[in-house]
Amino acid sequence: MSFTDLGLVPELSRAVAEQGYETPTPIQMRAIPAVIAGRDVLAGAQTGTGKTAAFVLPLLQALAQSPAGRAPRALVLTPTRELAAQVAESARQYGRHMKMRVCVVFGGVGINPQIEALRGGCDLLVATPGRMLDLAGQRALDLREVRHFVLDEADRMLDMGFIHAIRQVLKLMPQQRQNLMFSATYSDDIRDLATRLLRDPVTVEVAPRNATADRVEQRAYRLPKEHKRHLLAHLIREGGWHQVLVFTRTKHGANRLAEQLAGAGIATAAIHGNKSQNARVRALADFKTGQVTALIATEVAARGLDIKELPFVVNYELPNVPEDYVHRIGRTARAGGTGCAISLVAPDEAGLLKDIERVLRRSLQIAATPEFTVVAEQRPAPRSAPPPARVPQPKHQAGRHGDSGRRDAPGPKGRGPGGHSRSSGRSFGSQAGRRFGSSSRG
Repeated sequence: MSFTDLGLVPELSRAVAEQGYETPTPIQMRAIPAVIAGRDVLAGAQTGTGKTAAFVLPLLQALAQSPAGRAPRALVLTPTRELAAQVAESARQYGRHMKMRVCVVFGGVGINPQIEALRGGCDLLVATPGRMLDLAGQRALDLREVRHFVLDEADRMLDMGFIHAIRQVLKLMPQQRQNLMFSATYSDDIRDLATRLLRDPVTVEVAPRNATADRVEQRAYRLPKEHKRHLLAHLIREGGWHQVLVFTRTKHGANRLAEQLAGAGIATAAIHGNKSQNARVRALADFKTGQVTALIATEVAARGLDIKELPFVVNYELPNVPEDYVHRIGRTARAGGTGCAISLVAPDEAGLLKDIERVLRRSLQIAATPEFTVVAEQRPAPRSAPPPARVPQPKHQAGRHGDSGRRDAPGPKGRGPGGHSRSSGRSFGSQAGRRFGSSSRG
C-alpha cells in the first residue's frame, strides 16, 4: 500500500516521498483514512511508529480543502517544547507543496515573536498548554475557528498535571470539531478522558497495552548506587558507544552525572527544564552530529525527542512511574531499527523494577555485571582544616566513597594517575581504584 492509496492528495504524497518514506506504517494505514473521513480517533501506538504523520498528513489535507482565515483552524497540543517543535517541523516538511501556514508556540523563549507570527495568520497551530493559554489570555490568539483538535502524548499530558489546562483549552474552541487523541499507553485515565472528549471514535491500537518496542533488547544490571557512574563509563568505553541517551530522575542528578562523565573524558551534555531553549537545542544538535556521546536527560525534557537510529538508552535511575519506562526505551528502535535499553538498578530500586515488570507482564533479563573499575572521588580539604594525617588505607576500602560527602561537591576533573580502565587508560578522576563485577548474575 502507498500513501496515495490512503486517500492523500498528490502534493502530500510527493512530500512524503521526498522525506524517504514509501510505505505507511500500521498506525498510518489505519488512522489516516479515518481522519480524512472526519471521524474522531483514539490511537494508541508506541513511540517511533509514525504517529505524528498519522495526524499531520490528513490534517493538512483537510485544511487545504477549506477556506483560510487569519485564525488557526487546527490545533495540536503537546506536553513539551521539543515535541511541539518536532511536530511543527514535520508539518512544514509535509506541507511544503501547499500554501500552509504553520505556527508553533511554547514557553522558555520570548513571547513577542510568537505574537507577531500569529498576527501574520496561521492555519495549523502547534502549542504547549501554558504558553498557548498565556497568548489567549493576552488576546493574541483566537481559537474560535478551530475545527480539528489533536491531543498528542495524551498520557504524558495527564502525568504532567495538564488536565486543568486541557479543560481550559477546550472551552476556548467551538464544540463542533474533530478530536484526535494519540497516546503511547492506554491507561484507565486516558480511556476516561477519551469518553468525555471524543464522539463515536475510531479506536486504533497497533501495539498491545503498554507494550514496548519488540526490537528493543532490554537488560538490567544490579549494583550499588554509588557504582553506577563507573559502570556506565565502562559500558560506553568498552562497547565503543558513540551515542547513548541516559535518563535521570532529577535535574540536579542530570547535571552531576554530566560533570562526572565529562571528567572521565566522555563528551557529555545535559538537557532539562532549567536549561534555556537555545541550550537544549544546541545540546541535541551536538548529540545528533556525534560531537556529544552521552546526552543526559530528565523524563520531561526527553519527551518528543526525534533521534533517528539511536542505538542505546540507559535508565541510570529507574522512573517512579512504571509507564515512563515504556516511553524511555521507545527512544530507540525507531522507524524499523533496532536498539538496546539498559537499566542500572540499585538495591533501593527493587520495588520500582517489580512495578516495571508488572506493566511489561514479563521479567527483565538481569545481566552478569562486567568487571569495571571504581575510583574514589577526590575532594579538596577545607582551607581552614589542618592537613590530614598520613594513615595507610586498606586496599579494599579504596573505592567505596565515590558519591559520599557533600551533595554539592564538584564531579571529578580530568585524569588521575591510578585506577586506569582497561579500555582507554583513563581513570574516573582519582588516585585509588578498585575493580568490581564478575561473571555471575549481577
